[in-house]
Amino acid sequence: MNGANKGILIAIEGIDGTGKSTQVGLLAQYLRGRGCEVVVTREPTDGPCGRRIRELFVNRSRCTPEEELTLFIEDRRQHVRELIAPALAQGHVVLTDRYYFSTAAYQGAAGMDPAEVFVRNRFAPRPDLVILLTMQPEASLARIRESRGEQLNDFEQEDQLRRVAELFASFDDPCITRIAADDSLENVAWEIQRAVDRLLLDKLHQCPRP
Repeated sequence: MNGANKGILIAIEGIDGTGKSTQVGLLAQYLRGRGCEVVVTREPTDGPCGRRIRELFVNRSRCTPEEELTLFIEDRRQHVRELIAPALAQGHVVLTDRYYFSTAAYQGAAGMDPAEVFVRNRFAPRPDLVILLTMQPEASLARIRESRGEQLNDFEQEDQLRRVAELFASFDDPCITRIAADDSLENVAWEIQRAVDRLLLDKLHQCPRP
């Protein structure tokens, strides 16, 4: 059990279009209102490997699945070393928009063994909580097309997202809490806040009141 001087790591996961980034922002606002010191981050990062991963969004065929996985792992090594581990050591709450569960799901859908992906990510701190936002792929794609007005990138094709969603559904780590993302923005945020409140109570993590 984490002591009061240790941080909390929370990952927001799910297929594209489930509102992860929006909910990370709302959760950060909620926790800061409770007096928590919050660090918000994302993967892929803006580091060298993260930038190479983002280039794959428009042409994923330039990498083999193994090369792509290596990029994700190296990006995460730098992320953990430079941001996540120091923030946790300082007792902060770290919110990350995607983490290694996404790598296992997306690279698993590309043909890699998800179990092996998890093994290769053992260097990364295990999240205290994973909020897995669930939604049918056709609904998430409609949200991307209509609400965002964006073209689908190479990671957002329907067949791909369906395989990703199936893999996310198969993950049974006890740190995962599943929340339906097709509810209203406010209701999804409320469900996430309740899950985080339970975590903080369970971990005896006290955020000083502002």
